[in-house]
Amino acid sequence: MNTPLPPDEFSPAVLEQLRRLQQKYAADGQDLAGYLEGLYYADYVNYWDYIELDTLLSLQRPLTKIPDERIFIIYHQITELYFKLCLCEYEQIGDLLEPTLQELVLRVGRINRYFENLINSFEVMVDGMEKAQFLKFRMTLMPASGFQSAQYRMIELASTSLYNLADREKRRLLGEAAAHDDLMGCIYWKAGATIEETGAKALTLIQFEEKYTETLHEHARRFQNRNLWSVVQRLPEEDRQHPRLLRQLRQLDVNVNVNWPLMHYKSAVRYLERDPTALAATGGTNWKKYLPPKFQKRIFYPQVWSEQELEEWGKAWVESVLGEGK
Repeated sequence: MNTPLPPDEFSPAVLEQLRRLQQKYAADGQDLAGYLEGLYYADYVNYWDYIELDTLLSLQRPLTKIPDERIFIIYHQITELYFKLCLCEYEQIGDLLEPTLQELVLRVGRINRYFENLINSFEVMVDGMEKAQFLKFRMTLMPASGFQSAQYRMIELASTSLYNLADREKRRLLGEAAAHDDLMGCIYWKAGATIEETGAKALTLIQFEEKYTETLHEHARRFQNRNLWSVVQRLPEEDRQHPRLLRQLRQLDVNVNVNWPLMHYKSAVRYLERDPTALAATGGTNWKKYLPPKFQKRIFYPQVWSEQELEEWGKAWVESVLGEGK
């Protein structure tokens, strides 16, 4: 039976924690008593304040009174939060000087789960809004577009060599030893927000570049030797070829470069395609050429795919989801 301590006595466990705190704050020349006094006056933490719930729920500001616009905003905000979760994993992967197979499989698996949650939830966008409502409020959004998600571009830059993100024909001409700035200058997405008839930059792309060019250049430089593929190369040869790792890398390639854009394509077909003509996207993106993975053929890890798989990249997925080629 434990004998209760007198009210002015501390248990050994509490004393040990106080000693540890004393050591922690002594290293900074700080007074532990001051910190403890601050703790005494501090309020208890509650759920709603900790996650800034009131602020979070106030961040939906529709431009119209059409009810389903709120769904559109919330879903895109959720998407950006998932992207931020992915980038947290990429940062930790990039910091691995001596990575292990187990840790890479774990962290790439987390990124895959985040993307799979997004892909599976995209039905909220495809089936969760009334088409008539969407077609009413969509024109108030111009020239905003999901194309302008800088976090998605950061995910791409943290996933693979910059060479794999450059326009295919231009990178062939530049060669694998191309300079960083040359590759950024022909990054694939520059062709995604162009006016189809003239090839000129759409306002969507102009605004995006004005806001994020410097940020993305810096991000690309930071991940030049910290991107996921570079970190994989630090593993022993037998671990680099381990089936569990290859499975996660292949799945990530498919999730980011096939399934995710394909969901956007499916949504665009649902809401923008109608006979006899098709509506333009709000950002002026040439979405029929930009979104289908079989046209873009963005591939993070060509080394883990067969020649036939590379040749038929995205074709089967597009045909199975949209019935193309039937």
